[in-house]
Amino acid sequence: MIMKVTLLLFSIYMCLCKAKDTDNLQDVCPTDTTRKNIFINGYSCKNPAEITAADFKSSILRNEGDTDNFQRSSTTIVSAAEFAGLNTLALSVARTDLDIDGVVMPHAHPRASEMMFVGKGVVIAGFIDTKSQVFQKTLKEGDVFIVPRGLLHYSLNSGFEFATVYSVLSSQNPGVVSISDAMFAPIVSEPMKKLMTKLTSFSNNVTLFS
Repeated sequence: MIMKVTLLLFSIYMCLCKAKDTDNLQDVCPTDTTRKNIFINGYSCKNPAEITAADFKSSILRNEGDTDNFQRSSTTIVSAAEFAGLNTLALSVARTDLDIDGVVMPHAHPRASEMMFVGKGVVIAGFIDTKSQVFQKTLKEGDVFIVPRGLLHYSLNSGFEFATVYSVLSSQNPGVVSISDAMFAPIVSEPMKKLMTKLTSFSNNVTLFS
């Protein structure tokens, strides 16, 4: 009996360790946006006879985001809900625009790792691991930076011009957990202002692990 319980617990543990987006069982499975009353772990597929090349193209990230806000930044994440062709592929894409002195506050994606590509400008990006070590680098146009799944990360414009970062995330629904939303309300509160000031100065004073 003890052996059976042990094997059961071990099996559950292995399943949890391997938890990720489900592998696709067919070549393509664009999201069927007409069936909004069906609740499953993911999205249902379109009728194969109705799939077209348009399902695999998106222009959502073509335009700059609105950076006229307190953080002077904008992030647009495109998942399988908005981009049908991503369904079952364990991928999402994103665009982050950073005005001068713009910052993306610390946040995490519980279901995805993130690969960031700087398309324009100079950006400082970093993440914090579970041992509170900071891994941070200054990125220039064409540079790539990796953020492991579930870890707090941030970025800020360290240059003198508008900056744009494109990202690929390893889940069709990566999720976002923002410490600014969790800890402070409203966003323009005094604690948030102090956090942003510390984060900006932090980039020049912290001991980096690279």
